[in-house]
Amino acid sequence: MATHDNISFTQDLVARGYSRRQLAKATALLGAGAAAIRTVGVGAQQAAKPVEGAVRIGANECWTGPFPVAAQAAFKLVSEGNRYEPDNEHQKLFDAVAAVEGIPADRIVAWPGSSDPLSRVAVAYASPTRGIVTGDPTYEAIWRTGAWIGAKVTKVPLTKDYAHDVKAMLAADPNAGVYYVCSPNNPTGTVTSIADIQWLADNKPKDAILVVDEAYIHWVDGPNAAKMAATRDDVLILRTFSKLFGMAGMRLGLTFASPKLMEKMMRYDGGQVTAMLPMTAVACGIASVGEAELIKARRAEMVANREKSVAHLKKKGIKVIPGSQANMFMVDWGKPAKDMQAALLAANVQIGRNWPVWPNVSRVSVGSATEMDAFNAAIDKVWKA
Repeated sequence: MATHDNISFTQDLVARGYSRRQLAKATALLGAGAAAIRTVGVGAQQAAKPVEGAVRIGANECWTGPFPVAAQAAFKLVSEGNRYEPDNEHQKLFDAVAAVEGIPADRIVAWPGSSDPLSRVAVAYASPTRGIVTGDPTYEAIWRTGAWIGAKVTKVPLTKDYAHDVKAMLAADPNAGVYYVCSPNNPTGTVTSIADIQWLADNKPKDAILVVDEAYIHWVDGPNAAKMAATRDDVLILRTFSKLFGMAGMRLGLTFASPKLMEKMMRYDGGQVTAMLPMTAVACGIASVGEAELIKARRAEMVANREKSVAHLKKKGIKVIPGSQANMFMVDWGKPAKDMQAALLAANVQIGRNWPVWPNVSRVSVGSATEMDAFNAAIDKVWKA
């Protein structure tokens, strides 16, 4: 028997212009929860399979693992692994994050990474008639979910400074359901100003959702958009512990948003995805998030490694897209990026891919000082102007 929730969900999708086939896909995505969403998310990431023994600077991972204090907290939870939740760990995480970010704990939800909620917001708030607007290039997960379910996707070029062109985004589709800003942007590492993000929040349709993906924000010594989610019901902030905190394999992400906004995204799984997080990851997150001095030191180490390689490339006359404030940068080879990616891999250095809009430009992740020295040496070996 159909429940009231199922009926209202179906009616909502039909009212937003989904066909029967699209409706089935959307229902599967939200109803199946993590399984269906991860299927879409894997395609969105397009991360190359790691090559054993190579210098791996292609997936925007941190070059090292969690802070030692966080790893110790996770190890402690291993000994209590017989309990689903030994001591209210979820709430401890929310309280720790709330204290750092200055937002109410009831507006924080934890996830196994950030691909799941990013896909959910596309289904819950976009449609064939109320589309998704993003920058280009940017992180494509929401593009692919939108295309899979049949929602309209509009891609807008970045500004001359490689930020999201928020006014052009609104002009491109004034009636979209979702506007997506990734800041720092993946793949460019460039930041869109809080003033521009605020402008888009204030000028978009009142019933549209602004998604601000801050997966790389901890690499930036500057303001963030978190507090926008403290009082607004139309803004969703995405965070992850995969980057600066060195927890990519532990799968822990966060959303900051109003409970009302989240309720629509989480229907049909009964909260199973967010309730089934590994306690080791949660404990690691609790211990990490408030470590301001450790965060600052790791950020400084990354910046030094990044700038050394950027300077090396420029000295050889190789163009680097300017303005990155994250653990990645884009290299414009002036020739097909795939060829340079292959040449560097032959020199045992695995860099990232290119984006279709920039076929001659590769993304390079920032690794340790030793790894970036190996990258520089590989450049010396393979580069021919």
